[in-house]
Amino acid sequence: MAKRLVMMRHGQTDWNAEGRLQGQVDIPLNETGRQQVRDAIAEIHALGLEAGGWDMVVSSPLGRAVETARIVADGLALPIGETEAGLLERSFGTAEGVEAWGLSDEEKSELFAVAEPEDAVAARGIDALRRIAQLYPGLNVLIVAHGTLIRLTADALTGAECPRLDNCETIEIETDLIAEPAL
Repeated sequence: MAKRLVMMRHGQTDWNAEGRLQGQVDIPLNETGRQQVRDAIAEIHALGLEAGGWDMVVSSPLGRAVETARIVADGLALPIGETEAGLLERSFGTAEGVEAWGLSDEEKSELFAVAEPEDAVAARGIDALRRIAQLYPGLNVLIVAHGTLIRLTADALTGAECPRLDNCETIEIETDLIAEPAL
C-alpha cells in the first residue's frame, strides 16, 4: 500500500475559464493554467516534506492532467508513473461543452441527467486509488486528476461533502479509507 496519496486538480483550461463542462473532452491547459501549476510547485513541495518528500506523480490520461503532472514532475525532479484510466473526469455525455454558470437548479438537473452517475464516478475513483496504492507500495504519490472526480471520490470515502476544488488545489486521501474490507 502506498504510504501517502494526495490528489491535485489540474491547472486551468479555456473551458474552465468559460464555465463550460469539460468532462472527458480533452481540452488542454491554457497559459493561466500552466502558470497556476508552476506557482503551486513550492506549496506541493512543502506538502510533500511533511511525509519525507514525494516519490512519484501519476495522472489521468487526459492531456490537461498529463501536462499538469509533467510540469510538477519537472519542477520537483520526480518520475511520472503510468496514466490511470480510472482517474478520467466524469462523463457529462451530450452536456460536455455546455456553459453551466448561471443555470437554475432545475436546468442543472436536466443537464446532468445525461451525465455518468455520481456513484459510478466515485466507485471508479476509489478503484483507481486502490490500484495506485498497490502499484506504489510505501511511496508518497501525488495524483493529478479532475475536480468532479476528486470531489465525488472524497465524498464517498469520507461520508462528508467535499467542497469544489480550485485548479491546482490538493486533497489528501487517507490510505486506510481505500483499504479493501476484510471478508
